Amino acid sequence: MGASPLPVADFVPWDDKITDYDKAQFSRYLRLLDAVDAGANSDEMCRTILDRDLVADPDRARKTLESHLARARWMYEQGYKDMLKSS
Repeated sequence: MGASPLPVADFVPWDDKITDYDKAQFSRYLRLLDAVDAGANSDEMCRTILDRDLVADPDRARKTLESHLARARWMYEQGYKDMLKSS
């Protein structure tokens, strides 16, 4: 899996449509959903998927994780419809 061309933002830029950020972070969203399904803990997800250190900066790491998980779930439940339309 290739590296994302965009760094991970602290907060996902939210929109009702798929954004360029979503497209760039799509593999991270999938990895987050897989990690949740596999029972990964917050520290693992922050460190390995989002490049955040839960120990050094817990507030930033948690907010980044919450933001990206919310967007990943939105992509799974709603956003994929836009992807299908543009295919």
